[in-house]
This record gives sequence, C-alpha cells and structure tokens, in this order.
Amino acid sequence: MKDRPKITKVEVRQFSYQINDLASHPQVRIPVWEPGAVLSGEAHLLRIFTDVGITGEFLGGRAAEYSAFPMIMPSLLGRNALERDAIYQDVKHVLQQTVPTAISPLDVALWDLAGKFYDSPLYELLGGAHRTSIPVYASTFLADRQPGGLDSPEAFAEFAQQCLELGYRGYKTHPWEGAAIEEWVATNHAIAKQVGGKMDLMVDAHCALRTFGEALKLGWSCDENNFFWWEDPYMHAESAFPYRKLRQLVKTPLLQMEHVRGLEAHVDFIVAEGTDFVRGDIMNDGGITGVMKIAHACEGFGLDIEIHHAGPAERHMISSIRNTNYYEMCLVHPKAPWLGPQVYRCDYKDGLDAVDKNGCVPVPQGPGLGVEYDWDYINKHTTSVVAYE
Repeated sequence: MKDRPKITKVEVRQFSYQINDLASHPQVRIPVWEPGAVLSGEAHLLRIFTDVGITGEFLGGRAAEYSAFPMIMPSLLGRNALERDAIYQDVKHVLQQTVPTAISPLDVALWDLAGKFYDSPLYELLGGAHRTSIPVYASTFLADRQPGGLDSPEAFAEFAQQCLELGYRGYKTHPWEGAAIEEWVATNHAIAKQVGGKMDLMVDAHCALRTFGEALKLGWSCDENNFFWWEDPYMHAESAFPYRKLRQLVKTPLLQMEHVRGLEAHVDFIVAEGTDFVRGDIMNDGGITGVMKIAHACEGFGLDIEIHHAGPAERHMISSIRNTNYYEMCLVHPKAPWLGPQVYRCDYKDGLDAVDKNGCVPVPQGPGLGVEYDWDYINKHTTSVVAYE
C-alpha cells in the first residue's frame, strides 16, 4: 500500500494577464466586446504539496476565497490529502459565517492530487465515464452596442447560425443590461426563426430584469419558440417562491440556483418547486465534492443538474454524472477572444473553435485534471506568492 500523502505546504500564486478588445461592464461582472480596449485581470494558481512528492494544482478561484486561507491552514497542514470529504466538512464548518466558498479551490486541487496519486483521470475517481465526448452549447458574451458585435437581435441570430455550422448543439444568449424587454423578446424570436428546430435554445437573463411582469414576457417568448430552458429570469434570485409562480405560468423549463449556494440551499429550493433544471457551480457550491453532492441529490429527485462555466474540472464532472446534458462554452462571441488566461501547455483548449464537428469536447485523459500549465508564462507574470507551511 502506498504511503498516504500528508500536506506539507499550500501555495497561492497570483499572476496577471491581459486580453485585447474586451472591457469591463459598468454594471455587471460579465465583460463586453469593445474593439481597442484592453481588459486586465488577475488569476490564481493553487498548489498543494505533499510529503510523497505529489502536488495538486488548480487554476481558478477569486481573491475572496484565498483571503480566508489563513483561517483553515492550521487544521490542514500535516493532514492526509486523500481525506477530501472530511476536509470539505471541516472547512465548511469553520468558514460558514465568513467565506464558505473558500473550500472550492482547495477541494479541486485535492481531487487533482488524488488523481495523480492513483495515476487516474479524475472522472474515474468520480465513478467512471458516462461519456468521454461531451455535447456543448455556446454561451454568448453579454450583448453589446458595438457595430459588428452582438448589437441587435439579428446579430444574435447570425451568430447562432455560425455556432450551428461549427457543430454546437445548443445556443444561449445573455441579452443587454438595461434594455427594454421588447428587445429581449425580439432576440428570442430572431434566433428561433434562424435556427429553431436545429439546436437547443436557451436564454440567461442574468437577473437583469427588474419585475415579475418582465420575466413573464420573456418566458412567454421562450414558450412561443420552444426554448430548452430559460435562466435566472429577474432580480429576485434567492427565494424559490416567485419562481414557483413563474413555473405555473410559463411552460419552458426554468434553470435556477446560480445565485444559491451549497447543497442544503439547493435541496430546499428543489423541494420548494422553484426550478426544473438545477445549476451547479464548482466555485460557488463547494468544489467538486460539493457539486457532486448536489448532482446526487438531483438524481434522487429525478432532475438534471447543469454545470456552470467551462474548464477541465467541469469536463470531468460532466463525464461522470448521468443526469446532465451539456458543457457550457462560456463565453463566446463572433469577434471577441476567449475570456481568461491561455496558460495551458498541453492540448487542452476552450473557446469558440474548441468543439469538434459533432459539437463536442473531449475529457482530459491524464492523471487528475489531466492538464499541464505554462509555467514560463505564469512565472513571468507572477505578482505575488503566498505560502503556508
């Protein structure tokens, strides 16, 4: 039997990157395409070192999560790195009144470490593959007002056609912040006229609509055009009650809980009949351990979970979950570059052109997450390193 790996050091490395032709939106966290602009960002790469020479890694997480790491390190250092669920429970308890999402990057890195320890791709540790080629839907950037961008209902329809020709199985829009509901409805109609019946259609209102009435109008337009789901309809995001009412008045399936955190809250929302599809998010719902708990709970209710965002961990989870449908290629645009640092040294890739002719992406086959990072780039752009040992 192998010696169990004990955690000897945890390192959080922050590095900078820039993306041309993107700009921050003044009201929401989703960026927009803006030719000539430069979006500056900071990314984090977490590494967990052990006494057997195996290191778990994860690219992701926000400054808020890492700010809570000093609180959890005293109980983490020296611990068996394979005790993922026990660590999840302990950290969740310690951080429940501060930054509970801080467990998320830590958990993913521990799963990566475990895969390397057992020399297996992560999906095998999660139960094995239901699929190793994953269907993808195109999830657009936030609508913009730039000529040639996603600036009109017709532009969204044209981009839907482009995505269909690339092989995508589904297409989801993020309409304009602050636009009239009539423009949102017109966008649904234009897209359905262009590609309806040829790919699954979705709309994500990203909680931007302000009234129940506006949400109803959007939902009814989804009904008219046979949408697969509609998502986060309006600002009242945390309570199940109004969404139960919307489900009574709109027939299109509702996808909720991007703004509801954790297993227990998800189950409460399901029991209250506030959704049809269930959203799971690695960074917001407790890492891989937390989202897999939600996926199994959904299975018990006979519901599907849809995983938020794109990344290696998301691919492994979708591969190993029966009750799920799509990988979200988030975010894509006819002219904007991929959102996020391109720091993979292997053949892993996300972006508009990352799907194959069948509209699918592969699951990495290497140990753990199955990806390698470009350490030359990361080291060159490192802005800070915090180590706990």
